[in-house]
Amino acid sequence: MSKNLSDGVGGLERSIDWKQGLAIALGVPLLILPSLGYLPMYLSAAAILIWGLSVIQGFFQNAAYAEMATTFPKASGLPGFAQAVFRTENYKGKYDKSKLLGGFSAWSYWFAWNPVLAIFAILVGGYLHGLFPALAQNFSEYQLSLISGLVIFAGLFIINWFGLKEGAILGYVLATFSLVPLIVLTAAPFATGHVDLTNITGNWMPADWSWDMHHILILLGIFAIAQWSACGWETAAIYGPEYKNPAKDVPKALFACGIICFFSYVLVQAAVIGVLGVDGVVAEAVSPLIPVAQATFGQVGSVVTIIMLIAAMILIIQTAYLGSSRALHSMSTEGNLPRSLGKTNRHGTPFVALLVTAAFNMVLISMGSMPAILAAAAIGYTCANGISLFAYVRARKHPAFASLERPFKAPRGWKHVAMLFGLFNLPLCLVGVVYLNSLEIGWTSTWLGFIVLALYIPIWLYSQREQRRRNTGTVTAGLLGSNPAGSAADLEKASTP
Repeated sequence: MSKNLSDGVGGLERSIDWKQGLAIALGVPLLILPSLGYLPMYLSAAAILIWGLSVIQGFFQNAAYAEMATTFPKASGLPGFAQAVFRTENYKGKYDKSKLLGGFSAWSYWFAWNPVLAIFAILVGGYLHGLFPALAQNFSEYQLSLISGLVIFAGLFIINWFGLKEGAILGYVLATFSLVPLIVLTAAPFATGHVDLTNITGNWMPADWSWDMHHILILLGIFAIAQWSACGWETAAIYGPEYKNPAKDVPKALFACGIICFFSYVLVQAAVIGVLGVDGVVAEAVSPLIPVAQATFGQVGSVVTIIMLIAAMILIIQTAYLGSSRALHSMSTEGNLPRSLGKTNRHGTPFVALLVTAAFNMVLISMGSMPAILAAAAIGYTCANGISLFAYVRARKHPAFASLERPFKAPRGWKHVAMLFGLFNLPLCLVGVVYLNSLEIGWTSTWLGFIVLALYIPIWLYSQREQRRRNTGTVTAGLLGSNPAGSAADLEKASTP
């Protein structure tokens, strides 16, 4: 093995194998929870098929990402790949448009995953409201969601203030236990005979479904919503620089997680519809696992199981909180966001990014609509996936990348597959989710998504000016240091871009 693969990269140590990388990504199956009641509302029991197809889509996309993770070992994850490919070497102009595109991909990916905090805080509020009658008498679901978000974000901020080590403890707990309540709630109804297959076979598609443009656009929108959850196991590739043997570990971690996600997503949706029927699932759209647990375990057993599930939700909020804050910190240090977002305390915690992430998600919770938040996040995810897949195509075709070592290589001709799914994301899924939003919840989530994405442009322009001023200040300080008098000619020269 060549030296650049056996040694750490950029200060990172190659210390994990594929099983540890898999453990890091095992919280992904919980991402089905926000959409368990949403997909059947449009597709009845065929939602089961959509989950399966979406995970398969993840296999096609993640094969490209696995190659990128080993080809660009200094880059972490989708936004890192895009920034590595879409850049101009030794750029001399004022604004590097390639850097803007790479930064926009990173911003889109941040916006795709950042709302996990708000979405699961709303879910926690919904499950608490449905599980404890005393709480339901005194608080609405909306109030419980706000309280849950405030308490969880404040608690996690305190924990993470003291550094990543303390925060990582919760991450290990998530990797170990997050699947336990989901497995129990999925397997038990099949084992106890509570699943009625006629609830699935007898209501496979909506009675009014037809293959006209209206329904095709709805289907594309559903795929956009589904892939936000079902393709999320690309997170196993983010740690490419830290695998001991990336050529073998990255694809093993990715595809092992994909297999787990395939069975998890298909069986969870099948169990919920099999027990409750499509109408029962739609009636309990926010928290359908509560009646499933009550039917299977009774009242006491359901309380224990749902509390375990809520704990797992809090842990995945922790994962998203750490990831989102460090994404902001990374973009700041790359010069794509203001430097203030990169500030850390003496423990090395990016506390400004943590505060901004929490405040942004409290605003999202205040919207009061989990589908609207998820739909807005899906807009960011389709943009990030589309740009990242186009980056893969460019990396395979452009002569500048021809000599790069590729420890893992996707099958021959995979650039055509990546281009196909890139176009599926942009523009097809993007158009579909915008159309779906306009039908169900108006234009709120669409405008939210596009406004947040568009905000990146003025923020990025400000960041570039800030960086130029800083560089100018450094030159000026150097001149004054060598000549305390600081002649006017020297100062004029230092201030010239």
